[in-house]
Amino acid sequence: MLFLYCVLLACCAIMLVAGIVEQRRHFASLHRIPNRVLVNGIRGKSSITRLCAGALRGGGLTTVAKTTGTAARFIHPDATEEPVYRKFGIANVVEQIGIVRRASAYRPDALVMECMAVMPALQEINQSKLIQSTIGVLCNVREDHVAEMGPTLDDIARSLSRSMPHGGICVTAEKERFDVLQEEADARDCRLLYADPDTVSDEELRGFSWFTFKENVAIALLVAELLGVDRETALRGMYEAPPDPGVLSVERYLAPGGKRLRFANVFAANDPESTLMNINQLLDLGAVDRPLSVVINCRPDRVERNGQMGAIIPELRPDKVFVIGHPAKSAIDAIPAEWRDRAVDLGGDHRDGEEFMQELLGHLGPSSSLVAIGNIHGQGEVLLEHLAELPADEAADSEAVCSEDGGPVREADDPAVRTAQAFPLYADTAYSQDPYAQLPYGADPYAQVPHTQGPYAQGPYARGPYAQGPYAQGPHTQGPYAQGPPSDPHGIRATTPIPAWPQQQPPQPRPRPQIHPSPPQGQRHTPGEPR
Repeated sequence: MLFLYCVLLACCAIMLVAGIVEQRRHFASLHRIPNRVLVNGIRGKSSITRLCAGALRGGGLTTVAKTTGTAARFIHPDATEEPVYRKFGIANVVEQIGIVRRASAYRPDALVMECMAVMPALQEINQSKLIQSTIGVLCNVREDHVAEMGPTLDDIARSLSRSMPHGGICVTAEKERFDVLQEEADARDCRLLYADPDTVSDEELRGFSWFTFKENVAIALLVAELLGVDRETALRGMYEAPPDPGVLSVERYLAPGGKRLRFANVFAANDPESTLMNINQLLDLGAVDRPLSVVINCRPDRVERNGQMGAIIPELRPDKVFVIGHPAKSAIDAIPAEWRDRAVDLGGDHRDGEEFMQELLGHLGPSSSLVAIGNIHGQGEVLLEHLAELPADEAADSEAVCSEDGGPVREADDPAVRTAQAFPLYADTAYSQDPYAQLPYGADPYAQVPHTQGPYAQGPYARGPYAQGPYAQGPHTQGPYAQGPPSDPHGIRATTPIPAWPQQQPPQPRPRPQIHPSPPQGQRHTPGEPR
């Protein structure tokens, strides 16, 4: 027995030494990367990761990135990418150690990483031990992963905040839960910056050959500005960045019988709010139109999500609802009774893809649009594979783009031209003013600001202690933090109170790769503050 105890003790000692050695090697790899950006949030993390990496590459910074979403990718400094190998196909946060080691071999100026943790404790470990980001991104707060993060949006916001860098900078486009995020940022001595989507013009958004949102672009521009890349250069880099495989897209196919089909892959937006926002955007832009059909892919480990997708059917008002995957009953039962007769069960996850595709296409009219929602894995991947085998509708891509006087300019053979032609759209639409305007939750979710009365009637800081700027009369103008702590390598805490931010001034270039100590100019303000 004594021998077994000695063996156990020796094994524990070996594991302890190995862990210490691995941690020291990992920290050494991190220190070789001066700027580390960790992208967290509920929806759009992969796209923001790619946009940030593209913006920094455009500014001449050697940048490595890694995404986790629909398809995990390691993106090299030259924008080439490769799949992330996962043993047994299982994702684990420990893989970040290998990613950091590979990235440090390039001696990059910046590393942009998508947060792959869901559990709040793992999110904190991902930040404090694995990435130690200097700039955090918390893109949005949506209803998702409620079992892990909490039942309310405030709980989810606090869970996501655990990835904020202590004594660093965090960038967010979340407006409705900004006050919660500010409380969490203050507790971590983290400077929270708001990326205002209204600063992104419709013309700038048209430069993308794929669908994206102003919030995502605003976040990437703000991160680039913090690292010394000017706006125009950052935009050019983002235009050249390859999109994520799960990016919102619309394809045109010719189905059997001469039917013309527009198919929108909305699998990546797998929470109700994001799904509605994406589909409403596509309808507003004319990318899809009515008659509209919806296909819901069900998964046995996402029963609650299946029901959420069925519950939003009245807001989408489709002609047909096709249900694939298993258990289909979880989505069909959630559809309100008056809409349930439009549901078509295509036979669960054991039915051959060729069979359910023939039945699905048989229900469609001569010209229709099909939107796929839910989760991509399982029968959703089978659906995409069979649709990809259909011939493309070339008639939609062969039309010429005309100039203002009616004359042809050139054939729309370029993806950017096809986007501009097919979706002219960002101007004079509800999306150009407020992408959430068409949501069923209200004409304008921000119309009723919680501070409509009292000292903050015109915004959260209108007449409060920060009336002349977010930090003009803040709590750290006096006391032990007035001059900043002894060691402040990134200049995150100003040595004097930060004045009100000037308005309508172009962002000034900053030395790279270090973070500039003063608040960046131009595109940010605290929500509710007059600009």
